[in-house]
Amino acid sequence: MTDDVPKRSQSKGDVVTRKLKSSRRCREFPHSTHAGCHDKETWDVATMRHIPQNMRIAAIAVTIPKLTHYTIPSSTIINPLKLNENSEFSWTPLKHDSVLTHSNSGKLAKHWMEYQGINNWEGLLDPLDDVLRSEILKYGRFVEAAYQSFDFDPSSPTYATSKFHKNSILTRSCIGETGYKPTKHLRATCGIQLPGWVDRGPSWVSTRSSWIGYVAVCQDKEEIARLGRRDVVIAFRGTATCLEWLENLRATLTCLPDDVVNVVGPENGGAMVESGFLSLYTSDSDTCRSLQHMVREEIGTVLQTYGDEPLSFTITGHSLGAALATLVAYDINSTFSDAPMVTVISFGGPRVGNQNFRCQLEKSGTKILRIVNSDDLITKVPGFVIDNDDAEMTSNQALNVVGLPRWVRKRVEDAPLVYADVGQELRLSSKECPYLCKEGVVSCHELSTYLHLVNGFVSSNCPFRATAMRVLYKHHRQKLGSY
Repeated sequence: MTDDVPKRSQSKGDVVTRKLKSSRRCREFPHSTHAGCHDKETWDVATMRHIPQNMRIAAIAVTIPKLTHYTIPSSTIINPLKLNENSEFSWTPLKHDSVLTHSNSGKLAKHWMEYQGINNWEGLLDPLDDVLRSEILKYGRFVEAAYQSFDFDPSSPTYATSKFHKNSILTRSCIGETGYKPTKHLRATCGIQLPGWVDRGPSWVSTRSSWIGYVAVCQDKEEIARLGRRDVVIAFRGTATCLEWLENLRATLTCLPDDVVNVVGPENGGAMVESGFLSLYTSDSDTCRSLQHMVREEIGTVLQTYGDEPLSFTITGHSLGAALATLVAYDINSTFSDAPMVTVISFGGPRVGNQNFRCQLEKSGTKILRIVNSDDLITKVPGFVIDNDDAEMTSNQALNVVGLPRWVRKRVEDAPLVYADVGQELRLSSKECPYLCKEGVVSCHELSTYLHLVNGFVSSNCPFRATAMRVLYKHHRQKLGSY
């Protein structure tokens, strides 16, 4: 109670309100050493007295964090590669018999196609549906397992490979029981031609092929029942090696390979994707087959084994992994005529292809949910983006390149640098979160930042749970002022 608020006897309502505030503080800041250090994020009792009881109850209900698969102490900035090294940040999946999982399992099992994007997530993104939130966080943890499994140490004899055996990727990366069993390691090969002298330098500089992800199939009967189908996950990490960074810089668009074009059909002409991403997906070496070949081989095996039951493919990735996930999804739908529903859940992904590529993705039935941090520069590159309102465009129509003067557009349109965003977007913002660092390009792009934002996002009108009370209070004050 501040000094400028007149003292009065404590009513029963004040006591209850204080207890609710204290309970909320314990939930949101379990590691705080000072009970009052977060008072700026809450209301005091005097403020609460000005709000009608029904709105007060609604405000409290909104700000009490809901149980999800992923909870991060809000006062700490987290390194995504060390997220599970500290027990404070460990992720414990909910048990199958827990209240949340049990109550939502029927909803997910019954409407799993909606949650996989069959209706483009209509009505599920704003406000963000809690079941969808839980599923997004789950797939984010699969991506984190890819990071945790990768050997980043250039001095290690196993550099750029998986530190763990295929069967132990998920358990050794400390993401808990998932009900999924990894079935295949995936590697990507750089296609850049390097001068001979590079081979005389450190081996980590010229490492062409590197472990980039894995395939995992849901095997647990209870999890299959909860999901309503058998789910197959393909998870990719982001950029890690020197040559992968070089591939990222090859921002010009290039045509898709002939084998993909022929499968989709002759009308596919004009579909182009970023040169570096396509190179990492299709290149091979004398000792390593291409990522494309590995994916197609494993998908064929999965379809032969489980093709007669409800099945879904969920491809997920962060940064470079998000771009590769988009290419993989397109390739699966283009190559396998009997492919089940294919969905991409991407975190912080760059642009991948042009307008014709986006049209082909939509025609193939590929569903893509892009989780985007508006403060993340990686989601704004490479190239220029066309106006997404142009749904149908013929070859003789000029592209409306956003943000460029008319005299520049012609030159840009002639260059292979005009991209198009794909799929549905869940837009978040680090600036809206009161607990994240507001500075630094790197922190805005980290996977842990994305998972934290998804965990706290409510809706576009109330971007973060911790700000819900302030939003309601501001709305109430404005309403009173209009009288």
